[in-house]
Amino acid sequence: MNASSLTGGSDGERFNEVLALIHSSRHKAMQAVNTHLIELYWQVGAHISRKIERADWGDSVVGQLAEHLAKTQPGLRGFTRRNLFRMRQFYEAYRGDEKVSALLTQLPWTHNLLILTQSKFSQEREFYLRMAIQQKWSTRELERQFKTALFERSVTDPAKTSAALKQTHPAALEIFRDSYMVEFLDLPSAHSETDLHQGLLTRLKDFLIELGRDFCFVGSEYPLQVGGRDFALDLLFFHRGLNCLVAIELKVGRFEPEYLGKLDFYLEALDRNVRKPHENPAIGVLLCASKEDEVVEYALNRSLSPALIAQYQTCLPDKQLLQAKLHEFYALDTAHTENTD
Repeated sequence: MNASSLTGGSDGERFNEVLALIHSSRHKAMQAVNTHLIELYWQVGAHISRKIERADWGDSVVGQLAEHLAKTQPGLRGFTRRNLFRMRQFYEAYRGDEKVSALLTQLPWTHNLLILTQSKFSQEREFYLRMAIQQKWSTRELERQFKTALFERSVTDPAKTSAALKQTHPAALEIFRDSYMVEFLDLPSAHSETDLHQGLLTRLKDFLIELGRDFCFVGSEYPLQVGGRDFALDLLFFHRGLNCLVAIELKVGRFEPEYLGKLDFYLEALDRNVRKPHENPAIGVLLCASKEDEVVEYALNRSLSPALIAQYQTCLPDKQLLQAKLHEFYALDTAHTENTD
């Protein structure tokens, strides 16, 4: 008889709690180091900013500081002339906003730097800070969200949802989008529904990242039986935060109003036959290649189901066009605010 059988279970099982403590401690230590590093960069940036504002220093002095640190602190990294100016920019971008500046230490410097240099508006910086923290994006994933113009798409084209979805799942408005980028599938322009379906399954990890962190995959061509007949739902997910099933139907063409009736039918079947007692009503998503907003509005206006109609895009969007729409959006919003004051 060996030692593990005397104590009950393998070494892996016996020592799991200790390993969990070690991993937790390491994570806290890394987070503490990151917090101190961001705070240091903030303080250095503040010092440089004040010196330059008071005309005590010129730009050349910052270069001299970088050279001095390199000579006197040979093991010190990250304090080049360029990075010192980035620290100044970092401080000046957030110094007037305590609400946002509190988020900075929750992300690594690489994330902060990417958001700082890629964002053009304070609202955009806050959006990506909060999303990166919430979704736990890697640097690569964060870069992709900038390339796909997530902020511009979210502001100018909010998700088109039914009144039932707004009523039963108000938090869903912050989770679902009007369009989803699937450029990672490399689909040809003339692709079939099968191509799209199989591509999403093959690149499921990428699709889950695009959907959001709390989405969990349940099944493909999920079987539903009603009245002795068999039906198959394209994709079924579960959202942990909303505590509900999410049915996704795929359409490679333009949205047609009759598609919503079939989705309503699937949601009713899920709620009656699949949903567990502690779960909320299922949500339906029609993911189409294109849609006309007015047709979508009419179709959703009378829908009694918690559903939304979104568009999938196989190519990266025209970011200049989206930024122009964003400028127009802010101009209209400013004019409306001034007229109501």
